[in-house]
Amino acid sequence: MPIIKDKQSTTPTAVKAALLGKCPKCRRGDMFATPPFRLFGQKMNERCPHCGFHFEVEPGFFYVAMFVSYAINVAIMVTFSMATYILTHSSNPWVYIAATLVPAFLFAPFTFRYSRVILLYWLTPGVHFESEHARDDYPNKNHTL
Repeated sequence: MPIIKDKQSTTPTAVKAALLGKCPKCRRGDMFATPPFRLFGQKMNERCPHCGFHFEVEPGFFYVAMFVSYAINVAIMVTFSMATYILTHSSNPWVYIAATLVPAFLFAPFTFRYSRVILLYWLTPGVHFESEHARDDYPNKNHTL
């Protein structure tokens, strides 16, 4: 007897879809047009290529992502400065400046991408997964601009 896979079972969980940068409505279309760890030129799609969901819910919506990005950067800087202190016990302030700023710049693509993902997945009321958007035959509203 063949095993029939339900479409619901192939839809990724919210955490997995967020890590992959998928649309919060359908969890299938890509939120970003560029690869995740590209250092320069991160570009976000205006709409989901699968379901047509407009990612910028209202004008200036992603300005709020700066606050999420700030929180992520603070966590990165505190982590690296504490690790530097534990490993080196240095009293030179330039060691700590380098140990905080270098990772902040290296993690910039990560913070740009995941601050927007966190904002859309967990901090925006009214934006949630809808299983009908995940269907293969869902009508893409991308071309009705």
